[in-house]
Amino acid sequence: MITSHSVRRAALLAALIAAPGLQAAEVAGVRIDEMQNVGGKELVLNGAGLRSKLFIKLYVGALYVSQKSAAPAALIDSAAPRRMSLRLLRDIGADTLHGALDDGLANNHTPDELNALKPAADQFAALMKGFGKLKEGDTVAIDFSADGVSVSLNGESRGKVAGPAFARALLKVWLGDKPADASLKKALLGS
Repeated sequence: MITSHSVRRAALLAALIAAPGLQAAEVAGVRIDEMQNVGGKELVLNGAGLRSKLFIKLYVGALYVSQKSAAPAALIDSAAPRRMSLRLLRDIGADTLHGALDDGLANNHTPDELNALKPAADQFAALMKGFGKLKEGDTVAIDFSADGVSVSLNGESRGKVAGPAFARALLKVWLGDKPADASLKKALLGS
């Protein structure tokens, strides 16, 4: 027998399922979690988008933060944990991925700034190159904190680079004045 209680329960369930903020996002066929736990802290999805180059889909990027913001400077300068998650859409060599990140650093910093970042950038390069050949479906997570940057591949920690200056510098690859992909920057900012 259908009661008014079961009708209300079904209506509530339907409303929860239809609520836009409660569903996982999807970009280029990749399901994006609304939240991720990073170092024991729950981070929320700020935005996600596709990184492509010359019509080739490279990865889906998702930015997780403790508090959503559409202001790049606030996200870059924050001391709160942040995560940039890269879900690869094709096989790619770690050297190629690192080269693209290195280009992003060069595009958003002066030669003097790059020189100051060199030891940390070299350490980050060694971590990235240690991945070897990355496969379609692999996920590279780059965690930003007040202490620096931590890198993992498919949930397995691969190392850390100390220094808040390097963390801010690396985040500019996606959110700086000259991002790797302007449409991805816009998507990461929730637009």
